[in-house]
Amino acid sequence: MTLAPDFGGVVAGMLDVDAGDGLVTPQKGSTVTEKKARPTEHRPRPVLAAVDGSANSYQAAAWAAAESVLHHLPLHILTSAAIQTGFGPGMSLGEADLEWLRVDAERVVGEAARVARAAVPDEDLTITTEVAFELAAPLLIDRSTTAEMLVVGSRGIGAFQRGLLGSVSTAVTRHAHCPVAVVQGIVATDPVSAALPVLVGVDGSGNSVPAVRLAFEEASRRKVDLVAVHAFSDSSADLPAFGWEMGRQTAETELSEALAGYRESYPDVAVRGVVVANRPVRALLQEAASAQLLVVGSHGRGGFTSMLLGSTSNALLHSVDIPMIVVRDRNDEGRTV
Repeated sequence: MTLAPDFGGVVAGMLDVDAGDGLVTPQKGSTVTEKKARPTEHRPRPVLAAVDGSANSYQAAAWAAAESVLHHLPLHILTSAAIQTGFGPGMSLGEADLEWLRVDAERVVGEAARVARAAVPDEDLTITTEVAFELAAPLLIDRSTTAEMLVVGSRGIGAFQRGLLGSVSTAVTRHAHCPVAVVQGIVATDPVSAALPVLVGVDGSGNSVPAVRLAFEEASRRKVDLVAVHAFSDSSADLPAFGWEMGRQTAETELSEALAGYRESYPDVAVRGVVVANRPVRALLQEAASAQLLVVGSHGRGGFTSMLLGSTSNALLHSVDIPMIVVRDRNDEGRTV
């Protein structure tokens, strides 16, 4: 049984840890061999894939490999051999136990690298691996400062995955310094799926600008269409005719303005705008059924604020079958939301 933490996704990894939480760490003075390949300022920022030995984390590694090729970036695969033991004093392990953890973690990253290489047999793709002895969430947040994108699975193998799913996903989408891609159980690489459009949520505020920008780039690189959804109501209740008409006109104007500059920058991307008087999560779920990728901002106004930082974010993570990229505005990194 693999003892690396639930690292198949940040959303199924370890929660932000207080000083009193128990953590198995190497004994003082012990030597642990690790495969180090952390990018430096002289290297391009890689796509970073977090794995834990679960099938879903290997699917995330495969998707990350394809993303690396699209962006002409190296792929860095990372796992943690730290063990969350519960609350209380930290434990110390002997050399034999630490060596077992290291070897098992090396097996995990090695298998992830094999899966990634098989998924994208591109000789130009550089793949590096690393084993760390730090808790998953703080480690990923730290490494996100030197990554172009962080890719994780939506579920892993940890015993507490169901209880920690929502809080860990919230912590990482709030604090990661790069876009976070959450890969669900299905990673379709067949020609039909690869021709499906990219889907982006637009709320009419400046907070969705980074998501729109990234969505256009992803659609352009994939040579597919872009579907932009603007939901202008937080309620699924029927609106009076005059209310719908006023809301629709305002929403169409906001959506057009949000997309205008990017239409000019990406003339190769055909865009279909969708304006609905519905809950944003429901509208996105409906459109996601015929898309290959969903891109959303980490927060916004109205429905998108609660959608990505409240209970609805869990609904998306549990319900959307396609990969989802959460993009934070770098100007908001110091804000608490």
